[in-house]
Amino acid sequence: MEDSAIVALYWERNESAITYTQEKYSRYLMKIAMNILMSEEDSEESVNDTYLKAWESMPPHRPDRLSLFLGKITRERSIDIYRRKHSLKRAGSAYSVCLDELSEMLEGGASPEEMYDLKELGRAISDYLRSIPEKRRNVFLCRYFYMDPLQEISEKSGLTVQNIKSILFRERKGLKAYLSKEGFDI
Repeated sequence: MEDSAIVALYWERNESAITYTQEKYSRYLMKIAMNILMSEEDSEESVNDTYLKAWESMPPHRPDRLSLFLGKITRERSIDIYRRKHSLKRAGSAYSVCLDELSEMLEGGASPEEMYDLKELGRAISDYLRSIPEKRRNVFLCRYFYMDPLQEISEKSGLTVQNIKSILFRERKGLKAYLSKEGFDI
């Protein structure tokens, strides 16, 4: 079923919208949750919470890209579950590894999640990402939004893991320079 038809079902308050959403997006949402939580039980909780949040959000929201809308909800819910269950200092999950990589560019004791909560910082990051070539942007988003492992990004993009590491290093450095230029204290 097309996304627009599924969204229309949500707007009609038709419960089959959730069934169609599950059929079409459960694997995608579980992957996002598993990359952050590394627990099937916690990931299932996150995905189920996503369906509930989608039900509560539509209406008034009418997402153009249902996959992105659901992915964002799952990511946010998974991070909430992760924070509740773990200290951010604990290693092991892709979420911790990605935060450690991003924290290399931050100074002054601000945590990455605090920085991302600032609306203006989010706007600046989005502006920067729109300014770089699509392939590099996709690599960056796969790693830091979807928390994909380097090997998986390599397989998706056709680049070597070393190329992926180089792109991520350059883009973190470029993002840091861009944010400094935009007046962010990093």
